Amino acid sequence: MSAKTKRLFKKLVSYSGIFFFVLAAFMLWWQLREYSFSDIIQALLAIPLTNLIMACIACLAGYLTLSLYDFLALKYVGGHVSWWKWMLAGILGFAISNNAGHAVVSGGAIRYRLYTRWRISGSDIVKMLTFSGFTFFLGCSAILILGYFLVPSALLDRSVGASIGINSLFIICTAAVMVYFAATIFFQKKGIKIGNIKFQVPTTKTALIQMLLGAADSVLAGLVLYCCLLPFVQIPFGTYIGLFVIAQTTGVFSQVPGGIGVFESIFLLALPDTIDKADIFGALLAYRIIYYLLPLIGAGGLFFIYENWLRTRMKRWLTEAKNKIPQIPARIKNIKHRKK
Repeated sequence: MSAKTKRLFKKLVSYSGIFFFVLAAFMLWWQLREYSFSDIIQALLAIPLTNLIMACIACLAGYLTLSLYDFLALKYVGGHVSWWKWMLAGILGFAISNNAGHAVVSGGAIRYRLYTRWRISGSDIVKMLTFSGFTFFLGCSAILILGYFLVPSALLDRSVGASIGINSLFIICTAAVMVYFAATIFFQKKGIKIGNIKFQVPTTKTALIQMLLGAADSVLAGLVLYCCLLPFVQIPFGTYIGLFVIAQTTGVFSQVPGGIGVFESIFLLALPDTIDKADIFGALLAYRIIYYLLPLIGAGGLFFIYENWLRTRMKRWLTEAKNKIPQIPARIKNIKHRKK
């Protein structure tokens, strides 16, 4: 592939997010055109407090699970940092990437800033990001494959385009999972060199842990929305989680930040027409606030506290160093005098 072709491909990937966002915005407007803004706000306020508390608990558990991505990735590269450090990096990294999209760039930048400070090499950070990406993909793929059989075919057949897309996604995810596990069996303890970085092929046990961890993350994220939806629609959790992961995965592949618009459009499209779309959109809005906005504010606050504490400590060290430097010649003189 020539340099010109690579640049063109990168531009297409970057601008695809804008295209999907515009398309999703139009689809959202089309599905909600009969409802007023006040209808949606009323639906949001109609969610019982108990359900909102349950959604917040599921969100907290979900982000704690997300932080384990970094713990597992650190084990993969053989790195060691304190538990609170990988937890901070994981929660903050995912809080940013979930909202901004382009996880490698957005979440990777904050991880690079933190882990290099904690003496993890740049090449190991790249390995960690790649490993975490596979963990997320394996988890989503596992639930998507299971959800494909749990979601009633009638929901998928309502739109020819959606049906083709979801069937294609199922085939791609199934093939990818099979190839990944086959690689862990046949190429165990072997490495793959990309550029100057050598990636070690994980063991089958590690791959299984990756898949279970990724699946747990998706289930907990789905529980946040499920708690918000329950007051408006009764849907079996097995059917729901399959639909949720299909919408979530499509949102990730769309390159739209947070999958905003794309996720909501697919979800609204798949649910029966008899359900009040304003109620569903109100629940989706609550999900966005709880799972995306609140963690970003909370993790951002923790990061600000950590940076401020670090800056204060550095200032104290510099002050102590300045006070001690003038004393060095006198101490050297005393040492020489004692030797005599």
